[in-house]
Amino acid sequence: MGELVLVRHGQTEWSRERRHTGRTDLPLTEEGERQARALRPLLAERGFELVLTSPLGRAVRTAELAGLTDTEAHPDLAEWDYGAYEGVTTAEIHRDRPGWNLWTDGVPPGPPDHPGENPEQVGARADRVLVDAASALERGDVALVAHGHILRTLTARRLGLPPSGGALFRLDTGSVSTLGTEHGRSVITSWNRPGA
Repeated sequence: MGELVLVRHGQTEWSRERRHTGRTDLPLTEEGERQARALRPLLAERGFELVLTSPLGRAVRTAELAGLTDTEAHPDLAEWDYGAYEGVTTAEIHRDRPGWNLWTDGVPPGPPDHPGENPEQVGARADRVLVDAASALERGDVALVAHGHILRTLTARRLGLPPSGGALFRLDTGSVSTLGTEHGRSVITSWNRPGA
């Protein structure tokens, strides 16, 4: 059994400003490109059975700069659809909704291209990714290149937690984390490692 290797894309302008960046397809900043290239040594030592990316450009570009080839875009690895909160910071949301929590409250609908998702919907997408990666994972390592909240949700689901359990896992831009097994249970084997 291989490990799931989770790669969060490099910095974008909105991630630097701590804005919720779901389906808005922003490019990597210069720093984000540096972060992605710095991941290459962490990933080069592995041979991957499968490399799945979010369809969004910032994840695809991160995979490319990190040296991952033969990638396949998976629609369920797209970031959380933040609905009306797309491009908005948590601090701004708390002015109108003190105590709001993405992991338990979800988001209100936005315009037609941003209908929004609740934690259970994101958890269902994460579960589909895990099912789709399962056979390759039996043969070796699988890389998933995507976004902070979907990867945190996927981690929670892999560990047997509800989607809201993703709140427990901080995940920085330009980082690598790994999920493996111990005594037949899914475990975190490394977390939130920056590049060289």
